Amino acid sequence: MENGHAGKHRVAVIGSGNWGSVASRLLASNTAKLPSFHDEVRMWVFEETLPTGEKLSESINQAHENCKYLPGIKLGTNVIADPDLESAVKDADMLVFVTPHQFVEGICKKLVGKLRPGVEAISLIKGMEVKMEGPCMISKLITDTLGINCCVLMGANIANEIAVEKFSEATIGYREDKEAANRWAKLFTTPYFLVAIVEDIEGVELCGTLKNVVAIAAGLVDGLDMGNNTKAAIMRIGLREMRAFSKLLFPSVRDNTFFESCVGGRNRRVAEAFARNGGKRSFDELEAEMLHGQKLQGVSTAREVYEVLTYHGWQELFPLLSTVHEICIGQLPPTSIVEYSEHTPNLSFVGGSTPCY
Repeated sequence: MENGHAGKHRVAVIGSGNWGSVASRLLASNTAKLPSFHDEVRMWVFEETLPTGEKLSESINQAHENCKYLPGIKLGTNVIADPDLESAVKDADMLVFVTPHQFVEGICKKLVGKLRPGVEAISLIKGMEVKMEGPCMISKLITDTLGINCCVLMGANIANEIAVEKFSEATIGYREDKEAANRWAKLFTTPYFLVAIVEDIEGVELCGTLKNVVAIAAGLVDGLDMGNNTKAAIMRIGLREMRAFSKLLFPSVRDNTFFESCVGGRNRRVAEAFARNGGKRSFDELEAEMLHGQKLQGVSTAREVYEVLTYHGWQELFPLLSTVHEICIGQLPPTSIVEYSEHTPNLSFVGGSTPCY
């Protein structure tokens, strides 16, 4: 579907935190060059008042920099911060969702009936909404609420590294509409940011989401100074549990979507500090101190995964994913991250194409 209005696509980014600002900068560098896109990238900003008394959106538009969530990095003069959600999206036919996942539902409800016809969306958001009937992936929440096609983009992306143009890779997951996925890939690809597309939206989204939980496990091992072999073992078990969990929920998920990729970033870093403190300081306290207003997604995702495991009675099948949550809430000490692995269950039953519930 090429849109009719002058044939040029307009991009809006919903979210302006650390990753939202980095994504806006990357996209704006491309829209300025690509003839099929309007130069301007509108970025919706959840308005805040800075310590100086200035409004965050005004500060971004004057300095072309997000001094709170991405200090020291110019976003480009064609990134326009807009604190009004409706105004930010009204002309766009390509929407990029990149807010903390707990805000998506509320944002989508505000956008019902406010979008152009034929809008396409992509979600860069890791996390899921757990409902009684099971987990709802963020892309599905966007599609169901707004009635629009939504791809996902996930990777081992450490926003601050992409901001300074260190080489990084990501995968776009799509359902059926390959043309839309290719259009998104074109919009996101730069010499330092390589994008592949895969027709496995749940696999890509769950891989990106669950990796944050495994990153917490890796950080705990680092904080306990247990060395690289232990960390490698934990990562292997984590990858196996991620794949098995995903296939139980969505039998269509493909094995090769789950690639070994580095887990770094804020989840690993805060978990390391948590373990070094022997679990005496909560994740909330460390998040506030170390991340200055950014959110730690791994802890809330671990809780959501645990809710799904409990609902289905699957905790014993997934000792690593279960243990991370129990450590996060202080039920188990950080050292238990390695103790459970002696009785790792046999997950071979998930190897076939049909999971047995």
